[in-house]
Amino acid sequence: MPDTIPPRTAMPHEVAPLAEPLMAALRAILGPRGIITDPADLEPHLSDWRGLYRGASPALIRPASTEELSAALKLLYDADIPVVPQGGNTSMVGGAMPDESGRQVILSLSRMNRIRDIDPVDMTMVAEAGVVLKTAQDAAAGAGCLFPLSLGAEGTATIGGVLSTNAGGNTTVRYGNARELMLGLEIVLPDGGVINGLRRLRKDNTGYALRHLMVGAEGSLGIITAAVLRLFPRPRAEAIALCAVESEDAALSLFRRFRDRDETAVRAFEYMSGTGMDFALKHIEGATLPLSERADHYVLVDLASSRPDADLRGLMEAVLEEALDAGEVLDAALAESEAQRHAIWRLREEHPEAQKREGASVKNDVSVPVSKVPEMIRRCSDALRELIPGSRPVPFGHMGDGNIHMNLEQPEGMDPAEFLARSHDIMDCVNAIVRELDGSFSAEHGIGRLKPDMLADWRGGAELGAMLRIKAALDPKGLLNPGKVLPA
Repeated sequence: MPDTIPPRTAMPHEVAPLAEPLMAALRAILGPRGIITDPADLEPHLSDWRGLYRGASPALIRPASTEELSAALKLLYDADIPVVPQGGNTSMVGGAMPDESGRQVILSLSRMNRIRDIDPVDMTMVAEAGVVLKTAQDAAAGAGCLFPLSLGAEGTATIGGVLSTNAGGNTTVRYGNARELMLGLEIVLPDGGVINGLRRLRKDNTGYALRHLMVGAEGSLGIITAAVLRLFPRPRAEAIALCAVESEDAALSLFRRFRDRDETAVRAFEYMSGTGMDFALKHIEGATLPLSERADHYVLVDLASSRPDADLRGLMEAVLEEALDAGEVLDAALAESEAQRHAIWRLREEHPEAQKREGASVKNDVSVPVSKVPEMIRRCSDALRELIPGSRPVPFGHMGDGNIHMNLEQPEGMDPAEFLARSHDIMDCVNAIVRELDGSFSAEHGIGRLKPDMLADWRGGAELGAMLRIKAALDPKGLLNPGKVLPA
């Protein structure tokens, strides 16, 4: 059963194959491994991992180079065939799914998976779009560097995908979103034109920054084929702690204490509710709470430094002692080994899986100014309990950058389908409060197919008008990832 109900859904139509002359031309460009039409081989690409959408497609193309992609896109553009780019298919909002018409061709860059270059002096990596995020992390580590983007799907998500969605993740508080980690892009436009923008420059004021238009556009303006990524020195010191805190306000106060003491040391600061932690301990095999008692609120504090003389253990203990004396922290456990660091992070990372095993849940990926996170959590939790009595709010996520996943678990014993039928009521309830707090209805998951209808209300007028004109200028036929991001 899906997590939530999409705004519009339909049964896939019968799929009509592409015209044989077009197929022959695509085969000539892409080779025998570059195009897939067999229904069984297409099947894994027709459903998103949350189960929100199921589409239909006549073919999946898999170019092995930028030149192949350029030639293939030109053919499809001239034939008025829509194209849906798909990376690791880990989208939370259906951004990589074809619709049900059976006309949209899926594009995978999985064969474009080379690390073209790593320069530890420039601190840059040139990676193709099909490189899996974990592979990029490992390649950087092999060169004595760090590529810091980190998220739960890093073993599947690709560089092209995380840039196209401007992915955030656990270390945004320290290193920024994907956009801040990108220096240059190679892009293929909808009609096959190629922009070679793989420049490693920190300063380059030569015209419009087209690369920034592509990051977060979900493949609706152009296809990212390769990127110059920023690297950083590898951490030489780390300290991680799980803390039980008195309240949401105490969690924010603890974050401020660490930030004020040494902002550069804070790699991640994650909030978890007592309910979410209970689910993780209940459903995740081997999960244990390294604290003496259960609490209603927890934070995970992750410190890191590239300085070999950094006393992060001393910093962690000093700040926690202050917070304990102030009554903000109730208990804390500091990791003493790599295994313990992994175990603490696992409690946080397994929250989505634990919620899935507990029952039906509706996900809200929202952000507010950091100072308003406690108020948002309290107000949304109260409003959701009132909206559906017995429901269980499960807020968790990146308190350090203002992004909380304000999820809601079904009441115990309630029919999951009945609960999921209230999905849009739940999202509207959360969004109304987030809007009052000057926040955003999509913090890091994007818009995809799930949320375009919200954009006009939140980003209407001149702002939306400018977006629509940009789309029309770069993709006048509307063939690249249609139905995503912008309202119809």
